[in-house]
Amino acid sequence: MPKYVCKGAKLKCSFGSDQSDLGVMHPMNPISLHGNNMANIQDYKPMMNIMPFGQCKSLANPIVASATAANYGKLQEMPCIPNTTSPWIPGSMNVLVKGQPAVMDNCKLMCMWAGIIEVTDAGQSSTTG
Repeated sequence: MPKYVCKGAKLKCSFGSDQSDLGVMHPMNPISLHGNNMANIQDYKPMMNIMPFGQCKSLANPIVASATAANYGKLQEMPCIPNTTSPWIPGSMNVLVKGQPAVMDNCKLMCMWAGIIEVTDAGQSSTTG
């Protein structure tokens, strides 16, 4: 069963070398689950919600392509700078967070450098009494 995604969720890009944490910044009346702010499909902004994934190895990324060309065609990984320009898909149509569909751990996010970003840990921290 899919889980709701919260601030601090672990993300992985198909072209990145490392995982990253999801940032969720809803300053006015945030909606939280187990003490963590819940994400909605609009939480996709690079360097605000989506942090770098270590080194990028996608030749669709112009920095990687240039470095690879300068390295005589041998792949040259370069620092990841996420380029996400559209919301998470598909989102939960049953639960709205700040007026937008909630992000579930089966949602995907596309990077313009051809990467597919997935949730590896929903970021829900539960407390036991």
